[in-house]
Amino acid sequence: MDFNLSEEHQLIRQGVQEFCDKNVCPIAEEVDRNQRYPEEVIKKIAEQEWMGIYFPTEYGGAGADMMSYVIVLEELARACSSTCVVVSAHSSLAGYPLYKFGTEEQKQKYLTPLCKGEMIGAFALTEPGAGTDAAASTTTAVLDGNEWVLNGSKIFITNAPVAGVHIVFAMTDKSKGTKGISAFIVPCEAPGLIIGKHLDKMGIRGSLTSEVLLKNCRIPKENLLGAEGQGFKIAMMTLDGGRIGIASQALGIAQAALDESIKYSKERVQFGKPISTLQPIQWMIANMVSEVQASRFLTYHAAWCYDQGLPYSSQAAMAKLFASETAVRQTDRAVQIHGGIGYIKGTKVERLFRDAKITEIYEGTSEVMRMVIAGGALR
Repeated sequence: MDFNLSEEHQLIRQGVQEFCDKNVCPIAEEVDRNQRYPEEVIKKIAEQEWMGIYFPTEYGGAGADMMSYVIVLEELARACSSTCVVVSAHSSLAGYPLYKFGTEEQKQKYLTPLCKGEMIGAFALTEPGAGTDAAASTTTAVLDGNEWVLNGSKIFITNAPVAGVHIVFAMTDKSKGTKGISAFIVPCEAPGLIIGKHLDKMGIRGSLTSEVLLKNCRIPKENLLGAEGQGFKIAMMTLDGGRIGIASQALGIAQAALDESIKYSKERVQFGKPISTLQPIQWMIANMVSEVQASRFLTYHAAWCYDQGLPYSSQAAMAKLFASETAVRQTDRAVQIHGGIGYIKGTKVERLFRDAKITEIYEGTSEVMRMVIAGGALR
């Protein structure tokens, strides 16, 4: 059992850290404050081949492994969680189902520009009345000659306002429940696709999130992704892998909170000495260090399972559950260590505090993660 990262992985981490120090960190606070999509940084990330890092080179990817992807997301989140989730949703949620279930023609047409960063991807599953309960979906798709006609609405769709292509899930046979859900490739120019209201979020504010409306939206028959009725399977498999990405994001947030706490505790002087010498602060730091390391081991193990071709659904759920709840605890402790200054807008720990919470919610809530883990254990 080897706990050391390979030289290649260490070089990737170093490269991403240097990239973030130069390009991401200087604008992170402004991106959050203005709810601004960091377009210039995303273009530079694409130039580094990180938008499709774990996809094959034949489709424009970098041909790296899941561990490399995890390291990229971890370091991006450490600098700016908004930037991280743009890349995560693009790669894990839009790129993966195209790679896994797409035809060769679909991969060449959509996956290749996604991997090259020439197009941003989005994943449209959640509806106002159908979140965890996918079978409650009311979006429909009806075949009309050589076209599918989609009607319905989606909500909380990451990247929707900037996406060139959306992976959309709709009912093709309501009587079959989850087995009546199908997946579709919907390009942004499809007639009847409307990007709805922008959602003003508490955190990850530079990651644009909105409603997606489908009003007699017409797409070619060949834009069915996978087989008809296979949509639920596609969605669940996609989310399994996506949870490794969210665990990585949570890990990066937690690490940033720890970094800021250590730095501030050494600088802040009270009672004539740095607060880092006080036992209550030391105990908080000790808990933070331990939980960050545990999150890292769980997340890296899930990525390792993926790379080895082993089952990883439970491992991804455990990583996401522990890392996301750790991120929420760590950022709370970081604000506490910073005291009043940590509660002020514009400080990094205040931003981290707001960014952390969503990791317990999207791509499967903590409650759902416990269901997945228990289901795997009791199988």
